[in-house]
Amino acid sequence: MKFVCRLLMKLMGWKAVHGVMPHKKAIILGVPHTSAWDFIISYLYYTSVGGTVHILIKEEFFFWPVGFFLRKSGAIPIDRSKGATVVKRAIELINQRDEFHLAITPEGTRAKTTRWKAGFHAIAKATGATVYLGFFDWGKKEIGWTDTLELTDDPQNDIRRMKAYYRAKGIVGRKRDQFSFDA
Repeated sequence: MKFVCRLLMKLMGWKAVHGVMPHKKAIILGVPHTSAWDFIISYLYYTSVGGTVHILIKEEFFFWPVGFFLRKSGAIPIDRSKGATVVKRAIELINQRDEFHLAITPEGTRAKTTRWKAGFHAIAKATGATVYLGFFDWGKKEIGWTDTLELTDDPQNDIRRMKAYYRAKGIVGRKRDQFSFDA
């Protein structure tokens, strides 16, 4: 599967930046999230470098046959009607395993938003997972991670630092008008 994913990425013109995250418990932030294609490109990337990453997807998508393929790709159904439940479930999943890589989009939606969610922050603080600054840059067709984010006790300030980091990288989403660095 690793070879197939690497070949598909190459045929689509994508380049992987870095491989598997070295920490056993990790959260990779996927920015910018503007299209369902972000999931496909992310799956191809992480599988092509030899990793397995999990994502939380609303349970409504887990109908036959889609649910079968989502589970095979590392997706975990989640009831998103209550935000705290999602964070609690992610903490349980990470704490139950010796190794667990979780991909999260801090924007929380494919629609344009200026308010990024801090659930990743609470999950990382509760589990000790390392937070990686991941990206899918549709302008350069590069995907991966470059740095970790050292968390403070101020989630909103950490999100401001993240936005500044991504702004400086100049990344663009598939749907450019649906992504904003604004405060």
